Amino acid sequence: MRAFVCLSLLALPLCGFCQQTSESRELMGKLGTRSALLILHTAQRADGSWQAAGEYVILPTLVRRFVEGERSPELGVTVLKEGTTPILFGRPPIGELRGTWRDGVYKGTRYGPGGQKREDFEFSEDFPSLENYSASVRCEASEGRYQSRLSLSVEKGKLKSLEWRSVEPDGPACELVVSEQQPMRGGLRFVAGKCRVTLRDAGELVALSAHDCAAHCGGEARIEPLLIDRRGNCKLLRHGASRAK
Repeated sequence: MRAFVCLSLLALPLCGFCQQTSESRELMGKLGTRSALLILHTAQRADGSWQAAGEYVILPTLVRRFVEGERSPELGVTVLKEGTTPILFGRPPIGELRGTWRDGVYKGTRYGPGGQKREDFEFSEDFPSLENYSASVRCEASEGRYQSRLSLSVEKGKLKSLEWRSVEPDGPACELVVSEQQPMRGGLRFVAGKCRVTLRDAGELVALSAHDCAAHCGGEARIEPLLIDRRGNCKLLRHGASRAK
């Protein structure tokens, strides 16, 4: 299976994007020879340019980098500064992605902090189909005191059942039971009211993420994305320990 970079799945708060036209994008591709998962949240300015912020995760090691920058309105020139923390303001960048983002493809070159060329990259918003995907997964993953438990059954691209529970360190939990499916290009989409769960092909892994599911959670609880391997093991996208049941 090809290794892909997903632009997915993680929800990074972007307070500066409030009351603006905003959207989130998922892409997949390569950073040099490494597979990576890239998630960008964008907000359009009055002049047509876009602010962008998000992160990419190297697969399967889960090394994580945060990015922020701008995209020009016509040519799609996109420059993203890179750092190791979600807030890059006031901190020297450890690298920079310079390229163009047009027609669903973001490609260019990654540079080091001194301007030296490091590696080329190319990400795409197109994901492979999962219409023939089948799996029966029961797994748990944790990070610190955060715990996530998943039971998922899919047969030839059709959802049989999905139960997903997560518990925050201070007690609030999310309980998600999904039985409905909607058509989706480049993946599978499962829905429960406004809540959407998407499954994407990420090369040697598949990525599962939940969106707009606050109604299924108590307090400030959230459902963090999971990566699932071919053996049915799952791990939190943000550096977690995991085990198969």
